[in-house]
Amino acid sequence: MPKAPEIKPGNVIELDGSQYTVRKVEVHSPSARGAATLYKMTLNELVTKRKRDVAFKGDEMIALADAQTRSLQYLFADGDMHTFMDIEDYSQHLLSADELGEQLAWLHDGMEGLAGLLVNEELVAIELPQSVTKTIVETAPGIKGASASARTKPALLEGGITVQVPEYIEQGEIIKVNTESKKFMSRA
Repeated sequence: MPKAPEIKPGNVIELDGSQYTVRKVEVHSPSARGAATLYKMTLNELVTKRKRDVAFKGDEMIALADAQTRSLQYLFADGDMHTFMDIEDYSQHLLSADELGEQLAWLHDGMEGLAGLLVNEELVAIELPQSVTKTIVETAPGIKGASASARTKPALLEGGITVQVPEYIEQGEIIKVNTESKKFMSRA
């Protein structure tokens, strides 16, 4: 079991019988002599997604959960359930639309490059790739002679996501979008 200073964001720890992903770690060194350094951590429970803030002293031991990160492919949706396949052993895992939340809009059938967090051999969360290619479903017509200046227009992508794109981009084009910032990167 590692001590509190060894825990980093992204680790999965076990606390009070539940598993949590560590989102943020802040180190607070007190100025008083003899006072212990505190490690304040922001956690998200894997099942309920609830946020929890806890503090540990530097010499406290923390139990790591049995978690693995695996490469996944999104296969298909069946009603409210979404099926993912482990690329290494071809096992299939399910997540509900509620568990996926906003990530659902980025997914399309056959999508690869996803990372899945498995706890006790059960998929609890996915991580999207940094960028995704999407087709523009609806946008204003492209302007001939428009430069690559900072002037943009809204574009609706497959999946229902709206991003700002340069004026010269037209409907039906495939573009690359950053999944974190929801910003246009380039034509695909």
